[in-house]
Amino acid sequence: MTTGARPLGTEDGAADEATSSQAVKRMFDSIAPRYDLLNRVLSANIAPVWWQRTARAFADILRQPQACVVDLCCGTGSLTLELEKLRPADSAPVLAIDFSHAMLALGKPRFHHALAIEANAMQLPLADNSVDLITTAFGFRNLPNYDAALRELHRVLKPGATLAILEANEPDGFFAPFYRLYFHHVVPRIGSLLSSRSAYAYLPASVARFPSPPRLLAMARAAGFTAAAWAPYSFGIAGLYSCRKSSDTK
Repeated sequence: MTTGARPLGTEDGAADEATSSQAVKRMFDSIAPRYDLLNRVLSANIAPVWWQRTARAFADILRQPQACVVDLCCGTGSLTLELEKLRPADSAPVLAIDFSHAMLALGKPRFHHALAIEANAMQLPLADNSVDLITTAFGFRNLPNYDAALRELHRVLKPGATLAILEANEPDGFFAPFYRLYFHHVVPRIGSLLSSRSAYAYLPASVARFPSPPRLLAMARAAGFTAAAWAPYSFGIAGLYSCRKSSDTK
């Protein structure tokens, strides 16, 4: 069974991937004006800490002037800006890729040196074995086919290069009941007041159906990645997946 995003109003199944992708695009175009505000409000302003922590985890790659760095599903560019801070002067620009025109239009004026590219993550306009680092923050979950997406990212990465996926997660343990109450009941209400109820009802639903960390790591290995690992952030309500394309891959 295909695993991927299914926005409210779309049907499950591989044949509906194009419909799901277009629904996600329309949703993000519609919520773009309030997207950054909602990110901070709904995360109690902890999201910027996650972006900074993610960028710093790959500082060794980012500090290489000629490294090709892609921030995928970049939205309005919050993670892109953190990546830029660690790039040396006169380095190759970060490629900030998203298929939402409205999101990129808001992000582009904020960039210092990053290059905004409107493109679909499932069919990247990048050559095989050309990228040193791909990051994506809270965007991978919205792709229509996770297995196909991992294969596409594997295609464009150089042998030995790194993939980093920052994603939301449903935590276990003592914090789980409080998280579920907030995320499944409070978040949609706040979203309806400040932006779109349907979009922010989709948010907790998409996290609930997203593969668990062990499963996503297994999917990454099946796509050809090695050294797959997950580091929880903030009691596990978010986490960083990291893996590498084998150096032996041709």
